[in-house]
Parts: sequence; structure tokens; C-alpha cells
Amino acid sequence: MKATWKLRKYINPYIIFAILAPLTMLIEVAMDLIQPAILQKVIDNGIANDDTKYIISMFALMIFCAVIGFIGAIGCSIFSSKAAVNFATDIRQDLYETITYFSEKNKDHFTLGKLITNLTMDVETVQRALLMLLKIFVRGPFTFIGAIFFVYLTARELFSVLLYVVPLLAISVIVITQLTGKFFRKVQEVMDQMNTKVQENLAGIHVIKAFNRKTHQIKQFLKINGRLTERNITAEQVVGMLMPLTALIVNIGLVFALWTGAIKVENNTIEVGVILAFINYLMMIMQGLMSSSNVLIQIARAIPSAERIVTVLEEPNDIVNFNDSIITSPQGEVEFRNVSFSYTKQGEPVLKNISFHVKVGETIGIIGMTGSGKSTIIKMLPRVFDVDSGEIFIDQQPIQNYDLQNLRNAIGYAPQKAALFSMSIEENLKYGKLDANIEEINEALEASCAAEFVDKLSDKEQHVLTQGATNLSGGQKQRLAMARAFIRKPAILILDDTTSAVDAISERKIQQAIAEKFPMSTKFIVSSKVSSIKKADQILVIDDGRLVASGSHEQLLKLSKHYQEIVATQAEKEGVI
Repeated sequence: MKATWKLRKYINPYIIFAILAPLTMLIEVAMDLIQPAILQKVIDNGIANDDTKYIISMFALMIFCAVIGFIGAIGCSIFSSKAAVNFATDIRQDLYETITYFSEKNKDHFTLGKLITNLTMDVETVQRALLMLLKIFVRGPFTFIGAIFFVYLTARELFSVLLYVVPLLAISVIVITQLTGKFFRKVQEVMDQMNTKVQENLAGIHVIKAFNRKTHQIKQFLKINGRLTERNITAEQVVGMLMPLTALIVNIGLVFALWTGAIKVENNTIEVGVILAFINYLMMIMQGLMSSSNVLIQIARAIPSAERIVTVLEEPNDIVNFNDSIITSPQGEVEFRNVSFSYTKQGEPVLKNISFHVKVGETIGIIGMTGSGKSTIIKMLPRVFDVDSGEIFIDQQPIQNYDLQNLRNAIGYAPQKAALFSMSIEENLKYGKLDANIEEINEALEASCAAEFVDKLSDKEQHVLTQGATNLSGGQKQRLAMARAFIRKPAILILDDTTSAVDAISERKIQQAIAEKFPMSTKFIVSSKVSSIKKADQILVIDDGRLVASGSHEQLLKLSKHYQEIVATQAEKEGVI
């Protein structure tokens, strides 16, 4: 419940709608409660005395009450919908913004499947609970209390029946509601696992097909789906017990009331209209409790969702701005001093005491075996990760002192896996520079050798990419990712193995363009190929997270055994470096 209370701030902007919804519902409830009392008068005073005029006037009053109740119900639907939908929209927006600013560690902590469930199922569940709370929960208790009050006023002779029926109904609702909350929490845990599995399978569909593992993946999904089915069935069965149980209790009450009423009518102590009114009010009491129980069940479902939402919203981001951040943009001088880093604090360090210095405008090549920590080094520069120990300086200032937005605006980053979005090529490039004009776009495409295939497309830079850019080859995606980095003309340019799928001729053109167009940018080129970094001013050789050698290509050929082995291996495989 504490989590749901924390979400109350999202209803504050729509508090007027949230107040008007139950108020208009009260109008409908009041009109419903009056109807049986009017009907009793019609039977006992109108029909019993054969007073047609009285009967017509009472029926007119019933129609009037029904119309007023209808207006109240419409008003409640309008106001409650506005409050609940806007409430959920704001939560979803904040969740998305929070997730967007998460570091890699934060995302790994929750898993993508759980975050997707947060944004979709959890928000939808909380929205539905609020909607029912505003529309039905007010109706249920007021109908329940109002019906008991009217029984006391109009059918006091049968009031003792309620002393048995109402406690039994209340106990049934409380017990089943508590059980429902426990079972639906388990359902959501399995739903997280299912979302994660689906996301993994869709992302790796090519691997699944290539290794002919479709049957294996289907079996894994069937296991999770089976667990979800079992837990859903158990939860729904518990919920399903409520209706027949309450109906049984009410029917027993009805039989007892009719038996008692028949005796009293025989003795002329009550009239038939009183029994009819009591039966109507008893049904209202059941409906009120059922309405309230449905809302309580929905709230029981929503509480775990609210807890998960609040957990994400309150997750502290481990990559944040510090006080008095430097708001000027960096120029590009970079220094690592004894930098160490591990993805988990208890795990083996991925980087171990890395130290090097780069002047403005220099080109730095980073090479090493797969898994040696090359990509991790350059991810430290835009603060995708923060160091565990040691320090990183940019322009002789600790990197943490820079405002994150200004720091990242000064960096052009083409990641190892070209991440492109399902929009046009132009819009993808404008991720690098929002106000880029067509000349800048064309210049970036030329520099990355992407123009040669973009110009052949019927709609050129307006060509829309599919999700994951599956309508492009690997080399084409890499070239667009480089163009996106080039377009911002950054102080620090980072290319993380971005020419692995690019042919040798295009790679040489790209290298020439980088040298010509970015003379003042500090350039970091990560590659597993010597040919990609041999002309760099300084080459860093990384092995098992350590900087084992640094220098120019010629210096390393003379002094570094690690570099000599890499060169010899590639020369043997390719015949050319």
C-alpha cells in the first residue's frame, strides 16, 4: 500500500476529475436506493388501495429518478476516465524518462523484460484499478451502506436477517481478496520471465535459425507459458470462488427472509411491499459487496504493479551530474590515470590500472584480443560506465566535473553494434545533430562512404529503416552509424570496431576522410584489425584488461611482443596488413 500512496502525486493534476467522478456516482447510487422505497409505496399504498392517480405519480417519480441516475452515471464515466487515463499516461512518461537515463548497470539490475512489463502491463493494471476505484468503489460501499439504512427505515421487521448475512459476506470478500493479491504477484513474476524470453528470442532470431534451434526455443517458451498458465488458472479460480460463495450466502438469506416474512404477513404484522423492498435491498447489498470486492481484487492486483513501478522510479542512477558541473564543452585532451573497472563489484576487473595521455587532435588506435577490454575503455569517455578506481581527465579536469549533457554533446560515438532506429536515414543521422541541414547530412554520408548506397535508394536519405535496420546489410549499417557520429563534428570521435563489415577500399576512404575533416578532433579507433589503426599517432595494446604496450605502429613492431604476434597472425591469415 505504501507504493500506491507514493503514486498519489500523479493524480494531483487531475484531482478535480477524481473528485467529480465519485460525486456524480453518488447521485446515481441515491437514485437507485430510492427506487425500491417508491416501489413499496406503489404496492402498499397505490395498488392495495386501487389508487391509479397515486400509482401514476409514483411511476413518474421513478422515471425521473432513473433519468437523474443515468446522468450521474455518464458524468462518473467521463470524469473517472479522464483522471485514470491521464494518471497512467504521466506515470508511463516518467517511467520512460527514468529508464532512458538509466546506466547500463541500472538496466542490467532490472532486465529489459521487467522494464517492458513496467511500461505496459504494470501501468495498465494500476490505471484499471484507479478507474474502478473512482467508478465502482464509491458505488459499492454507498450502495451497501445505503441499502442497510433503507432496510432499517422501510423493512425493520426483517432487519435481523442482515445481522447474519452481512458479516458472512464481508468475511468472504476479505479472505478472497487477500489470496488474490498473493497469487497475482506470482503471475507477474512469470510474466517478467516470459517478456525477457520473447525479447531474447526475437533479438536472436537469426542465430536460432542458423543453428536450427527453433524447437529448443519453443520448448523453453512452452515451459514458461505453462507456468504462467498454471498461476493464472489458480489466481482466476480464487477470484471465481467469490461470486458463487456470495450468491449462496445471499440466497440463504433470501429464503430465511421469505420464510420470516410469510409468517409476519400471515399474522398481519407487515405488508407484502415490505418483503419486496427487503428483497431488492438485499440484492443491492450483495451487489454493493460484489462491486467493492471486484475493486479490492483489482487493487490487490495493482499493488504489486505499483510496487514495481515505484521501485523503478526510485532506482538511483549511478551516473549523475555532480554539484557545480562544468558547463563548457571539452576540447579533447584525454588522460587515464590508473583506471580500473569491473561490471560487478565482486567480479574480476575488466580494466586494470590503465594509464595513457592523448593530446587534442591525436588519433588513438586501441587493439587487442576479443574480451580484452577495448570497448570498455572508450565507454568510459561518455560515462556509459564510471571507473571503480583511478581517474579520467578531459582537458585536465576530472570527467565527473563536466555536465553530462555537455560532455556527451562533445562526443561522436559509433558503437560496436550499429544501433539504428525504425525511421528515415535522415532522422537517424539527426540523432547526431538535431538541426543538421541537407548539406551536413550529405557531407557525413560522403565521409562514411554511405552515400554510394544511399544515393541508389529510390527515396535516398528519406528511406525508412525497419526495426533493427534489417533492410540494410551489416556494412551499410556500420557506415550510417559512422555518419551519425561524423555529423556532429565532435571534439572526441569514438569509432568502436565500426569497419569490421566494411570492405578494404571503403575503409581507406573513410580513414582519409577522418584525417581530412576532423584534424582537431581527438579520435579513438577501436579495432581488431591492424590495418584500421596502423596510421594512428598512438596505438594502445590491451591484453586481459591491462595496457601492455603503447606507441606508434613502427615502435610497437620493434618493442612489443603482443603487437608483433597480432601483426604476424593477421599477416598469416590475410597475407596483407
